[in-house]
Amino acid sequence: MANTEGTVWSDRYSRQTRFAPIGEKGQRKLADACVLIVGVGALGASLAQHMVRAGVGEVRLVDRDFVEPSNLQRQMLFDEADALAVLPKAVAAANKLRGINSEVNVIASVADVSRTNVEELASGAQLVLDGTDNASTRLLLSDVCFRQGIPFIYGGVAGAGGMSATLIPGETGCLRCLIGAEQSENEVDTCDTVGVLASTVEFIASLQAAEAIKWLTGNHAAMRQTWLSVDLWSFRLRESAMPQGIGNCSYCGQEHAESDSAEEANRESEELGFTVLCGRDTVQVTLGKPLDLDRLEKWLGGQGCMITVNRYLVRAKLPSGEQLVLFPDGRVLVQGTSDSDYAVRLCKAYVLELKQLI
Repeated sequence: MANTEGTVWSDRYSRQTRFAPIGEKGQRKLADACVLIVGVGALGASLAQHMVRAGVGEVRLVDRDFVEPSNLQRQMLFDEADALAVLPKAVAAANKLRGINSEVNVIASVADVSRTNVEELASGAQLVLDGTDNASTRLLLSDVCFRQGIPFIYGGVAGAGGMSATLIPGETGCLRCLIGAEQSENEVDTCDTVGVLASTVEFIASLQAAEAIKWLTGNHAAMRQTWLSVDLWSFRLRESAMPQGIGNCSYCGQEHAESDSAEEANRESEELGFTVLCGRDTVQVTLGKPLDLDRLEKWLGGQGCMITVNRYLVRAKLPSGEQLVLFPDGRVLVQGTSDSDYAVRLCKAYVLELKQLI
């Protein structure tokens, strides 16, 4: 946890502690806090900076992706060197954040958040911040937060529009009650379809960060009790009162329905899964078993692929032009297509064919 006393940086938080609602007492609470940030892209990178600069004791970063040149327009922690090195976003962000504030314990996880790991990732956190780019992951985070009694600060951006809300177990409805579970499969506006204005990202991240600081410093009465949406291009703001949970919702303080759990477990048990990623011509294929990257590097190189390697991943440019980015946890990002069936076929042809490698 962060140490706010007895260092050469003893005045680091002086402007923050002079703000009366925080003060020295609030700063000590920040130093003792743990925050989980899922997604370290546009929103997540900005949120991570705010938490680390504010002196939150432990900041956990989780992201499944790596830095590319197209990220640099809006993802403020990254630079060209990160993109050239093909660094995972969680790792690149952690490297920058440790240089910003060495007193904070920054923990980076290169992983896809799923039902198999989300409980462990969230365990012990006082707050979960949403830096994701898809509704299905947000719903999963909302579910675990309401099971564990952790506030979840939602944020989303597309184009010049964004929205934010703080969801608190026992006080507000969960995300499923607000947006509906069907949104996970039917998102309309995404960064892939309408682009992203970087200033909108910063606006929404600032709203999320302000609410996070209020909660962590004990200023719960000052928290915004609304669902806020904004269009920065035309500058329209709208606030709506936060609704209570739907009576039969199995996440808003009631026991999780066994039928829902069984259905999700069946989906998780499938050997191959896929997700079309926001903002890119990319499909993530989950193989369900770990990958031996050293042997795959040699195998793919022998198949005429151009190889880029670091300690976290192997990237192979296929003779057909697509790229496979392979992670040791069994995930493959197939770049150059949004056709999930074709992406799965490429993985079968180039990865699963060599069964002894996985």
